[in-house]
Amino acid sequence: MSTPLAIQMSLIVLQALAMDRHLGPTPTTFQISAGTMIVFAMLSTSIFIVLIDRFLLPTYQKLTNTSLTPLQRIGVGHVLNALGMAISALVESKRLAMARSHDLKGNSVVPMSVFWMVPQLVVIGVGEAFHLPGHVSFYYQEFPKSMKSTAAAMVALFIGVAFYLGTALVDLVRKTTGWLPDGINDGRMDNLYWVLTGIGLTNFGYYLVCSWMYEYQNVEKMELDDSSNAPC
Repeated sequence: MSTPLAIQMSLIVLQALAMDRHLGPTPTTFQISAGTMIVFAMLSTSIFIVLIDRFLLPTYQKLTNTSLTPLQRIGVGHVLNALGMAISALVESKRLAMARSHDLKGNSVVPMSVFWMVPQLVVIGVGEAFHLPGHVSFYYQEFPKSMKSTAAAMVALFIGVAFYLGTALVDLVRKTTGWLPDGINDGRMDNLYWVLTGIGLTNFGYYLVCSWMYEYQNVEKMELDDSSNAPC
């Protein structure tokens, strides 16, 4: 799941460079940096980790008398990240349509606000707020005692692998299609986003099968924790 995200973190900078980044209505107003768009995903992740931990999960536990398992939290993250990719594809389709309607080529700036990308980044950030803590919780719960200290490191490991796979996939796309030329107004980045959406949904389907077949090794400990955290 992290491979599409790794690719998107690079592509949104290219998109932002070809969009209107002014905060005000006139060209003389402040213009934000293209790289700062990633901050919206980071902020939404930070905010929703707190909201999920302090409000959503306790409310869910109170209403259902059960808590979300780590695998369920990871699954929610899969769904939200695939949704974020689909939104990215729709926004890029709109950007390309506007570029062609104004006969803009290469990397010319399209008269479309860069803040159109905020919803997709927020959705992906919320997905990561479910996904990353779910992974850490799962590893810490299921690893043997001698390996529990590596739980957080495992997250960093698969993120690192995802960036390598993302680089390879982008290189493959550039060699086999015309979707990512040097001038993104001449390409079809939206098609790449749709492919990433398909990869995400396929991965989610595979994840559902694996999680359905998985048997918790420390299920007794998990049930004990749930009962101790249950509201009186």
